[in-house]
Amino acid sequence: MRRIPIVIGALLALTACGQQAALTPAPGATLPVAPYGSTIPPDSEELLELEPQAAPERSVELRRRSEEREDDPFDLPPE
Repeated sequence: MRRIPIVIGALLALTACGQQAALTPAPGATLPVAPYGSTIPPDSEELLELEPQAAPERSVELRRRSEEREDDPFDLPPE
């Protein structure tokens, strides 16, 4: 029982370790070159943005009542 407060304290301490400053390239490294057709290279914030296919919007379709499940021709028993 004594371990629970210690574990919770350690987890809270770890959550406070996040970096709050803007991201910059490591010393001696540079950001990627500008994409083809662009003259300005993207900054760190633009590089961190996810493409729509990488993080699609969630479809929140709530069912209001029970519905009969449609027959799935690909739902086959194991062989």
